[in-house]
Formats: sequence, structure tokens, C-alpha cells
Amino acid sequence: MAARHTRIVERALTRLKLRQLRLLVAVGQHGSIQSAARDLSISQPAATKMIQDLELDFEVKLFERTNRGVVPTVFGDSLIRHGKLIFAQVSNAAQELDDLNEGNAGRVVVGTLLAASPSLLPLAVEQLLKDRPKVAIKIVEGTNEVLMPALLSGEIDMVVGRLPDHRHRQHTSQEKFFDERIVAVVGTQHPLAARANVSFDQLKPYGWILPPIETTLRRQCDQFFVRQDQYAPETAIESVSYLANRSLLRSHNFIGLMPAHVAALDIQNGLLAALDWVAPFGAGPVGVSYRGSQSLSPASAAFLEALRGAAEEMHGRIEAL
Repeated sequence: MAARHTRIVERALTRLKLRQLRLLVAVGQHGSIQSAARDLSISQPAATKMIQDLELDFEVKLFERTNRGVVPTVFGDSLIRHGKLIFAQVSNAAQELDDLNEGNAGRVVVGTLLAASPSLLPLAVEQLLKDRPKVAIKIVEGTNEVLMPALLSGEIDMVVGRLPDHRHRQHTSQEKFFDERIVAVVGTQHPLAARANVSFDQLKPYGWILPPIETTLRRQCDQFFVRQDQYAPETAIESVSYLANRSLLRSHNFIGLMPAHVAALDIQNGLLAALDWVAPFGAGPVGVSYRGSQSLSPASAAFLEALRGAAEEMHGRIEAL
């Protein structure tokens, strides 16, 4: 095995061309060698030969032919993923050089989930800018279903928020900062805002703002609803936008589900109210996912340290909630 690995690595270092990897990724995207060849302005016979050379060099079959075109094998999927990562790293290198040329102290692209966006992330950005005032920071909001593939392909440097479940943990490093609990929140005008010992039966008549269906919290919420005699809200809005959720809660008698520390500041300022009802689901770890310390640029490594400092600062607040 060691000799085979050495042989393949030697071939890749001496013969592999970025053009071959571009073709590989394009074939995976199109499911067709002909369409990929057209995109790259090369002939189909030349493209077929390039794929065959890759298969010979790596000693595996990369694609299976079907009636609809070609489908990547497990080996093809793996090499396509690494190809995308290589191109992302080249792009990141070019961007970092450009940032340095423009006088910026590097660049970091951060994916954020609701559990991080209103509090943890701003604190970390503030800490980073104290040390690196010229760093370029890009923040991308979404769910784990969107952000984790972007992390693996190198489009973003790290994902901050609720740590993903097992299907997203392969090929990533994860660091837990603290545990979150979920609270039900409403606008201060809501009929139940000041009610003590609220029961779930009292919640049933109202509409809900829920996380997207692909999230762990939504699955837990739906399972709970099913156990409550197949309860289904008359109105259900799916949203990961904190600003939109807060506005809807303040203008309608909806019920929202949020991590406790996310809603804490608005509750303290009297913009929202926490219901006196304990959500029997949703507890989970908040932290950061990244591809490993060796994948981090100096700016990304500095941001990771800033996140750790911000999490320490937040720990006392969470304990007081």
C-alpha cells in the first residue's frame, strides 16, 4: 500500500495539471464529458483522453457511463471534492495576496448560523479588529446544510454556530464553546408575554416562527408537535433571519424559538419577552467547525482565537440566563 501511495503521489506531482482537475470538476457538475469539454473549449476526444489519463495516474475508475451521461464513482466524488478544494485554495491565495497588496492584513470568510450571528460573532469580529484593523472579513449566513458543503469545498474558512450532527462531521475539526438551550419568545404585546406557568395547550392557538425543515432543531420541534396529538400550527413561518423574526414577533402574536443567549439582549431591553414555558427540545453545543488548523490562513487563525475569547466572555452571560 505504501509503495502504491508513493507511486500515485509521484505521478500527481509530476504529471497532474490544473486543466485536468478543471475538467474533472466540470464533468461532475454537468454529468457529461461533452458538455464539460464545451465549457472548457476543448474537443470531446481530448477531454476523454484527459479523464483516462487521470484514471491511469490514480489507478481508479472515476466515472460510470449511464444512459443519461456519466456519474462519478466514489473515487470520482472524492477527487472532485479535493479538486474543488485546490481551486478554492488557489482563489484564497490570490485574494490574500490582493488584500495584502491593498494594505489589508489578510482575509477571512465565516459562515454563521442563528446561534452565533447576534452575539458571539460580533464579539469575535470586534476582538479581531482590535489586533488586525485592516483585516477583510466576509460573513455568510445560512444553515448547516448550505454552509458545511461550502466549508468542505474551501469557499468559506469556518462555520460558527450550533455544531452539526454526524453527517457533516467528516473531514472537519470541531471545537465546542458552550451549550445552548432553546427558549420560546414573543413580542411584549403578546397575550401570553406576562403569563406565568404557560402550558403547551395555551400556545396552540398562535402562529409559530420555526427554523428551516432541514435543521436539527426543526426536526426536534416537529417530533415534539407529533407527540402532542399531531399538533400542526395554523400559521408556520420558516426563517433563519433574526432581524425578520424579531420584527414579526413585535408586530404579530407569533411564537418564536431561539437559543437563549441569542434573544437575551432583546429580552433585557424590553423588545421581546421569554415565555414561561420550558421547551423540551433543542439543547445542543455551539462552537466552530473548520477543515483543520493547517488549512487556516493567518487571518483565519487569528479569528479562531478571537472566537475563543468571545466565547469566554459570553460564558458568564449564559450562566445568568
